[in-house]
Amino acid sequence: MHGFANPRRFLALATRLTPILLVSGLVITAAVFAYGLLAAPAERLQGETVRILFLHVPTAWLGMAGWSTIAIASLVELVWRHPLAGIAARAAAMPGAVFTALCLITGSLWGRPAWGTWWVWDGRLTSMLVLLFLYLAYIALAQAVEREGASSRIPAIFGLVGVVNIPIIHFSVIWWNSLHQPPSITASGSAMAPEFLWPLLLVTLGMSLLYGGIVLARMRALLANIQAEARLRRRAIEA
Repeated sequence: MHGFANPRRFLALATRLTPILLVSGLVITAAVFAYGLLAAPAERLQGETVRILFLHVPTAWLGMAGWSTIAIASLVELVWRHPLAGIAARAAAMPGAVFTALCLITGSLWGRPAWGTWWVWDGRLTSMLVLLFLYLAYIALAQAVEREGASSRIPAIFGLVGVVNIPIIHFSVIWWNSLHQPPSITASGSAMAPEFLWPLLLVTLGMSLLYGGIVLARMRALLANIQAEARLRRRAIEA
């Protein structure tokens, strides 16, 4: 892991991987979206509204995966002082927040015909909304720390504390009565028909590749900003 602590070595790898992840993710995601809109059958109970499944479920997964990335990177920063860990956490925050917001929006659009309401304050929806607020708070905190020159350990600690919400999101439909359906895919198998299951797994892979490419691109941009600021400081001192 420390082999990539050198920014030059990391940038060389990220420069090669970023376009591969973005292009492959876009191709897979676009193909499954086309299938979902044009070829997927209507579901027996939910009818045509089931098509939103192919966007809603991956965004929910990536919203949680984004904060998990922040928590793991924060742990690495706090314990091993890896120089790129804090940058990775900051890079994951914005796409994670966007996916979480998309999850909430698509969930409301799906909930209106399915439940007869745009929103209910049950465990799953409320904990996902809390996750969005956590993302916004983390982004604001990280920007304040960078602006004021405070310790980067502060957002790292916040990133670790916030991970408590992830298992709450996952188990909320089991712990509490909820309009939201229980998990359709578990360790023991799947309750979904194959014509929905395999495209869903494929689009989740595609959007995960997109997420990885976006995080790497953001890390490269953050490193470029840090290096540019360091050069400006050196020139100011020399002048």
